[in-house]
Amino acid sequence: MALAIQPHTRPHNPCFSSGPCAKRPGWSLQALSAAQLGRSHRAKAPKAALAEIIARSRAVLGLPADWRLGIMPGSDTGAFEAAMWSLLGARGVDVLSFESFSEGWATDAVKQLRIDARVLGAAYGALPDLQAIDFGRDVVLCWNGTTSGVCLPHGDFIPSDREGLVLCDATSAAFAMELPYEKLDVVTWSWQKVLGGEAAHGMLALSPRAVERLQSYKPAWPLPKIFRLTKGGALIDGIFAGETINTPSMLCVEDALDGLRWAEQVGGLPGLVARSRANLAALTGWVARSDWAAFLAEDAAARSSTSICLKIVAPWFVSLPADAQAAAAKALAALLEREGVALDIGAYRDAPPGLRIWGGATVETSDIEALLPWLDWAAARIAAGQTSLAAE
Repeated sequence: MALAIQPHTRPHNPCFSSGPCAKRPGWSLQALSAAQLGRSHRAKAPKAALAEIIARSRAVLGLPADWRLGIMPGSDTGAFEAAMWSLLGARGVDVLSFESFSEGWATDAVKQLRIDARVLGAAYGALPDLQAIDFGRDVVLCWNGTTSGVCLPHGDFIPSDREGLVLCDATSAAFAMELPYEKLDVVTWSWQKVLGGEAAHGMLALSPRAVERLQSYKPAWPLPKIFRLTKGGALIDGIFAGETINTPSMLCVEDALDGLRWAEQVGGLPGLVARSRANLAALTGWVARSDWAAFLAEDAAARSSTSICLKIVAPWFVSLPADAQAAAAKALAALLEREGVALDIGAYRDAPPGLRIWGGATVETSDIEALLPWLDWAAARIAAGQTSLAAE
């Protein structure tokens, strides 16, 4: 690899973290000036703001009219845990595990809930065998592997006449990918991903089939208060009308509304999807020309447009022992951060050494394009041994 000349053009926004993610273009603290601080979230106006998040989210995502949508504590994790602990156990479950978060759901099913669970696994960069799923059982899956850069290419493998429920963690897919709601029964996401909202709040969407399960099935284990979606066998309707289980941040509420209004301005879901795909396309063209980087997800059809994961394939790198590879990848990310051109793009701690670049809708394609020469420059510096291999 020839030593590259340091680029002159820098990304306008160097925030490429995969969560919390970049704020929308043009965002400033002024966007939060209408936040109803110091108010009870149960008062009329704050409750209306929470209900507005639900209504705008439904509209942008095209959620079916007969689905329920509510705001949950604990980000996507809280929303998905509430679904798992409230719905699973009525029948066996198949869990798809192909990166760290889906592996966590498998651990919950096997070691915490201790239910009849089959884990269908795959290494980072690949999907499990989708044909091996038994839809007579419930199914737990991530639509997009945030830490592997692998996503489900479609929902054709899910039968419409399935017997079990399909629980889908869509936290880094919602608002950036088309989701086949007719093939799903539970969908969760957080405010902090594609629309760049602040952390700690999740969204829980339930199909009529999921609601029926909630009302007809009582788990064998006790449920913490923040997971309880029913009372006396009936759905707690208030959760799906802005009456949150615990106290939300009204500052985060205003920020979420700002992101949703921006989403509407850029064309709703089609516009958001197009923005994210343009970011992936920019990286795809660069990877095709690169002599040192490749996608961790080898199948282009299953390649994420949001959490875009890269592996280092240069001979100088693959010849290193595992610990030296990890150090070199960390040094590469640290060098880019030190130059102020890319923040927080190191691979997830459990993933193979490499880079992870967020390509969600709030990231401008022009910033991705400005970053690419810097990636080559930093890789050449590391390869030439001109910077420390220790992460700083």
